[in-house]
Amino acid sequence: MAETSIETKRPAPGEPVIAMINWGGLYALYIKEVRRFFKVQLQTIWGPAFSAILLLVVFSVAFGRDGGTVMGVSFGHFAAPGLIAMAMMQNAFANSSFSLLVGKIQGNITDYLMPPISSGELLTALVLAAVTRAVLVCLALLVIVNLWPGDILPRVPWAALYFGLMGAAMLAFIGVLTSIWAEKFDHNATITNFVVQPLSLLSGTFYSIDGLHGAFRAFSHLNPFFYVISGFRYGFLGVSDSNVALGAAVLLVVNVALGLLCYLLLRSGWKLKN
Repeated sequence: MAETSIETKRPAPGEPVIAMINWGGLYALYIKEVRRFFKVQLQTIWGPAFSAILLLVVFSVAFGRDGGTVMGVSFGHFAAPGLIAMAMMQNAFANSSFSLLVGKIQGNITDYLMPPISSGELLTALVLAAVTRAVLVCLALLVIVNLWPGDILPRVPWAALYFGLMGAAMLAFIGVLTSIWAEKFDHNATITNFVVQPLSLLSGTFYSIDGLHGAFRAFSHLNPFFYVISGFRYGFLGVSDSNVALGAAVLLVVNVALGLLCYLLLRSGWKLKN
């Protein structure tokens, strides 16, 4: 009788053992991705923070030495929040665009595809790890900018949190798409150099789009990076050169669309399983 009872507890062939969400597998992959970039934190966290603050110093000396203001604040205080958001986005992209690509190049992509986790769980772990790196870069920069130019603290915390996380998630999704599509590091560098960096620099990080006219102003409103920068800056300064509600809606739609596309491509195994 005991043997019969034991047998009945075993799942039938083909019956899933893990119901709904494999929390253990998702957590394990997330921790693995975080440890991967944290082992080289001087390169992945402190290095980008140092580069960002150098940009702030250079532009402040170039444009802010005459004591001019932008949107009612000094140039340093105006540029600092946008520079933090830009660094968050770029590092989220760098993290998520690396994982699957290096797996394909090194031939160990099966380490991501064979474990008992779904495409949604794989995507969630990769994106959360990229957002974690972005948040750590943000915290490092906040420490530095509060030493100089000083007094860089959120005045509208929900906006700083929402736009910072949405911007990091957006670039994490773009990074996953790049990692799926790319077959070598040159492909990754192409997206970085010709898509991510130009859209970042043309997002109003170092200027207000109120001073732009015609096609340049129209392009800014079509650039989702602009809504991240402007909304994040609103979280710190309380003023914005864009419609904050519109920016929040645009980023939500963009992230949902990118997330769905990433999920469908991971589920299909395009450029991963063939």
